[in-house]
Amino acid sequence: MASDVDGGELDSLLDACETVLGYRFDDRGLLSLALTHASIARTRSDSNERIEFLGDAILGAVVCEMLYRRFPDEPEGDLTRMKSTLVSRRTCAVAAERMGLDDLLMTGKGLSSRSSVPTSVNAAVYEAIVGALYLDGGLEVARAFVEKSLADDIDEIGTRGGARNFKSRLQQLAQRASGETPVYRLLDEKGPDHSKCFEVAAYVGETEYPSAWGPNKKEAEQLAARNALRAMEGAEPAEASE
Repeated sequence: MASDVDGGELDSLLDACETVLGYRFDDRGLLSLALTHASIARTRSDSNERIEFLGDAILGAVVCEMLYRRFPDEPEGDLTRMKSTLVSRRTCAVAAERMGLDDLLMTGKGLSSRSSVPTSVNAAVYEAIVGALYLDGGLEVARAFVEKSLADDIDEIGTRGGARNFKSRLQQLAQRASGETPVYRLLDEKGPDHSKCFEVAAYVGETEYPSAWGPNKKEAEQLAARNALRAMEGAEPAEASE
């Protein structure tokens, strides 16, 4: 964490930050602002607080879209809980620390001399960077940064929970491995109208995975995705077709 930065040191610090981000700013003043904590700023408006406010809003919108596209079968309540985790201070602070943004933050001597920096400070610099990228390069630049920096966190969220995540997990795995999106096909159904069962198989490209039966099509698709995941791991199907 830098303090009392002079002109030459500022240029070096901004160079280092651009290297971390993989992005060159047209307006480096935005980057400098994003890295300026209130403890070293002449006025509050010279600190990263305002640009953090903007970055927080952009981060929320980008994360919502990412979750909406990544987890097409998750209900609104689960998406909301995922979003709360991803935009939390803890997650943002950890992301900042992973990239070393906390070491590039400019602070006053009082804060830089502390043995530990509050989570809120590191979270704020992450959100401020999102805001600076948005103002300098537009939404696509900010989105690319968020997607890259939170990729591990989103993957972790995708593997939590029970059966409701099997389709999402299979989609992630299939797209990473082959760029294919899984397709689910109804193979059979049986039983009276008021109590039908459905047989569904998951396909990735030309590969058909063991089918599964479920009390409705949605559940059958989830169980078929589970079978596909197990097949990819070399395990026996959890839900065998009848």
